[in-house]
Amino acid sequence: MAEEQYDLVILGGGTAGYVAGIRASQLGKKVAIVENQLLGGTCLHKGCIPTKALLKSAEVLHTVKNSALYGVDTAQFQLNYEKVYERKDEIVAQMHTGVKHLMQHNHIDIYNGTGRILGSSIFSPQPGTISVEYADGNSELIPNDYVLIATGSRPAELPFLPFDHNVVLSSNGILKMTELPESVAIIGGGVIGMEFASLLNDFGTKVTVIEAGERILPNENKTVTKTLKKHLENRGVSIYENVQLSEENITINEDSASIELENESLTVDKILLAVGRKPNTDDIGLNNTKIKLDEKGFIEVNEQQQTQEQHIYAAGDCIGKLQLAHAGSKEGTTAVEAMFDDTVIPVDYNAIPKCIYTYPEIASIGMNIDQAKAADYKKARSFKVPFKAIGKAVIEDAEQQDGFCELVVDQETDTVLGLSMIGPHVTELINEAALLQFMNGSTLELGLTTHAHPSLSEVLMEAGLKAAQRSVHA
Repeated sequence: MAEEQYDLVILGGGTAGYVAGIRASQLGKKVAIVENQLLGGTCLHKGCIPTKALLKSAEVLHTVKNSALYGVDTAQFQLNYEKVYERKDEIVAQMHTGVKHLMQHNHIDIYNGTGRILGSSIFSPQPGTISVEYADGNSELIPNDYVLIATGSRPAELPFLPFDHNVVLSSNGILKMTELPESVAIIGGGVIGMEFASLLNDFGTKVTVIEAGERILPNENKTVTKTLKKHLENRGVSIYENVQLSEENITINEDSASIELENESLTVDKILLAVGRKPNTDDIGLNNTKIKLDEKGFIEVNEQQQTQEQHIYAAGDCIGKLQLAHAGSKEGTTAVEAMFDDTVIPVDYNAIPKCIYTYPEIASIGMNIDQAKAADYKKARSFKVPFKAIGKAVIEDAEQQDGFCELVVDQETDTVLGLSMIGPHVTELINEAALLQFMNGSTLELGLTTHAHPSLSEVLMEAGLKAAQRSVHA
């Protein structure tokens, strides 16, 4: 057993877990994190960081291919994917070292093993003591006052199409490829699927996207997704929507796969299965507690991230809200402050930005116009500003002349309900909208804030002015 009791033990050292641990340490608490893989979790090792490293290389390659639009002729160039892969790994390693340093700096103890929640016993009158099992078979008990479950998620399979880690790959598996396939079918047109579609297309792979729903990116603004679809198809990506696959449609061979679509037969080197993620909530001892799961296996929590066990909280992908690293960090911080601090601000998911790092980029916050109308905002109205009205956007991107920013406003109260963008560097611009939402700013305040010229952020100023009927350029 650990020599002394911890104020907080965190199951999972991903973004939600380690950020929560740092916040608890800042509040003077003794903290331990139990992690059976590497600190940083999916985001650092299998998600955000490595995919964005690849996407940056893809963006540079895309720019080189189209450099003549900027008056720069490149007679010869080639993709060195080995170097791209090495750079991705170097970035991940650098960030991993940084996370380990943060743990040391904040005096957080790390237990490298598999943690499970024990029921009440002679060691504790309530469930929550953590058993840590190590790779060598040894184990250790960690008593505590509070537990935060931040065990994350993993890629989901289809019942008739399991991962074979050879032809049928998860997003984890495709990040491990040291050579690019000539062709790939991406099953699932969500965020993960579309980001890989964009980067693999830029790297020269023939990409086909197959989406079961009515459209790709179903939670985003319809015009945004239509614009992205047009861009990708113009670049050679084939996109099929409203296609229901079954075991009869797919044949997996030794080094390829065949997919029967309605009017054609498709043969590809690899299948990327990107149909969502499953919570890592099995085999962590939840059966020893009163914690409830929803029908998909995600942990149920209240506004303070608290489970049905008053001293056990949960955050990140395992609770099934917005499966985003920064959402998990916010949830983890909220949980810690609910445990140890009286001033708790519940997570407002409408104020959390969502980013999609395709080319072109997509970013949004809050509701789009369809969602606002469905939520019964009778006086909701959208105001659209095209990026071609913004000088810096025209300078920045010679190809994208159909990107835009769309602001959704409740005209009855002049409340900003949401904002969607597609265009150059919108994943950076969205943070200004996040600050606007956090400060409960009005459209006029957004419009009257002086923005540097020329800058991409002028699109936000113009959107605010347009909603206030004072637009200058749009």
